[in-house]
Amino acid sequence: MTSTNPTIAERVELMHQSTADQIPGPALTAFSAEQADLASHGLPESVAQAGTAMPDADLLDVHGNPTSLYAALAGRPAVLVIYRGAWCPYCNLALRAYQEQLVPALTGRGIGLIALSPQKPDGSLTMAEKNDLTFTVLSDPGNRIARGLGVLTAPTDQVREAQRSLGLDLATLNADNGYGLPMPTVLIIDADKTIRWIDVHPNYATRSETTDILIALDLLD
Repeated sequence: MTSTNPTIAERVELMHQSTADQIPGPALTAFSAEQADLASHGLPESVAQAGTAMPDADLLDVHGNPTSLYAALAGRPAVLVIYRGAWCPYCNLALRAYQEQLVPALTGRGIGLIALSPQKPDGSLTMAEKNDLTFTVLSDPGNRIARGLGVLTAPTDQVREAQRSLGLDLATLNADNGYGLPMPTVLIIDADKTIRWIDVHPNYATRSETTDILIALDLLD
């Protein structure tokens, strides 16, 4: 039984229970195998470490206007959430939880919240509107930030076929018309653009819990 303030893991479990019969067997098998494979491989050796500089990149806001990560940081500390896209149900659950549970805490501390994905700007706008997000949502064409952090991956041919069977083609959704996807990642970035904390989830069915992010912030104070 979930609490009145459910964790992301609890939300995911409820979603799995309610959608288990809605996804065709072959597609479900492909996704489950992908998640298990990603989990078994663990973190890539190239993942950025705390204490290193946060890479910058040219980005797009929800209206397609050019910006950059450093411009979005605006010289203040921030939590950066790197997600896959508005099409990803796990991403929707996570960002909704962050809006409900993380935004109030960060606002009181004067810390910004930014969400970043490789999707086109209209996908970012959809994500923001669908989940009533009040924080900044940006697009990273070509996954420049994910590549710089060492968290870039891509679905296998089998998974792409399973996605297409459900009417999903990443090449039409990603801003660079490619198939690259970031591993879901949350970072705490200092005002001087130094990474203070990084939490990477190779298995995209799991995410950084709000409590873990807040504990990390407390430990860094």
